[in-house]
Amino acid sequence: MAKTKFRPLHDRVVVRRIEAEEKTKGGIIIPDTAKEKPQEGEVVAVGPGGRDESGKLIPIDVKAGDRVLFGKWSGTEVKLEGQELLIMKESDIMGVIA
Repeated sequence: MAKTKFRPLHDRVVVRRIEAEEKTKGGIIIPDTAKEKPQEGEVVAVGPGGRDESGKLIPIDVKAGDRVLFGKWSGTEVKLEGQELLIMKESDIMGVIA
């Protein structure tokens, strides 16, 4: 994806869902009606970070390009530049896939 013109604020992260496989490991094709929303995505943009009580900036641990896992109902779905993206807080991300 080309660099987006959207910059999230504070500790928010923009994530693009990575579509799940169309087949199971056994070779069974999964129809669209039976698919669940993927819980894996790629970080597109990150905000500068949150602030603590003293006003000190706490940087975000993830960076653009990281593959992450997040909760099934995490984030807010938006459409930017023709792409469906999620905006979520960094705390909604469960981990980074190495």
